[in-house]
Amino acid sequence: MRARAVTAVTLTAWSLLSATAAFAASTGTSAVTLAASATTVLQILDAAMTLAPNSTDYANDYVEITGAAGLRVRLKSNSATGCILSVRCADASPQVALANLLVRTQTAAGPGGTRMSAYTAITAANQTLWTTGAPQSAWLTVTTDIRIQNLMAYPDAIGAGATNYTDNLTFTSVVQ
Repeated sequence: MRARAVTAVTLTAWSLLSATAAFAASTGTSAVTLAASATTVLQILDAAMTLAPNSTDYANDYVEITGAAGLRVRLKSNSATGCILSVRCADASPQVALANLLVRTQTAAGPGGTRMSAYTAITAANQTLWTTGAPQSAWLTVTTDIRIQNLMAYPDAIGAGATNYTDNLTFTSVVQ
C-alpha cells in the first residue's frame, strides 16, 4: 500500500512539473516585409470586334467604331512613375493593310501622361496608345477607336454572307 502511495505522489509531482513547463510564457518577434515590385496588369475586355460597313460607310470609304462601342482594355499599375499602354499588329500577313487600319483613344491620359488622340495607322511595332505618370491602382478602361479606310480594296465574293478580313491587335502594358 505504501508503494502505491509513493508512486501516486511521484506521478502527481511529475505531472505538476510537466504542466508548469508546458504553460511557461515566452515571446519573440518576426519581421514581415513586402518586397513590392512595380508591375502592370492588363485585361482585354473585347477579344473580337467586327466592323460591318453599310452603304454610307462605302460612300465615305471608311467604317469605324468609336466611344463606348470601341475596343476596351483594362489596366492598373502600382508603379510610382506610371505605365504605358501600347498597341501593334504583328500579324505576318495582315489581311487589312496596316496603312488602312487606324487607331486612337479618347480616354483621357493619366496625370502627367499622354494619349494617341488622332487616328494613326497601326504598325507592326509597339505604338504608345495611352500613358500615365502616376500609379493607376484602380482598374481603368482604355477604349480604342478603330477605323478601316479604303473599303473598296477589300472585295467580297459573290454569294451569301460576307468576306472577313481579320487582323490581330496586340496590347502591351509596361511600367515607365
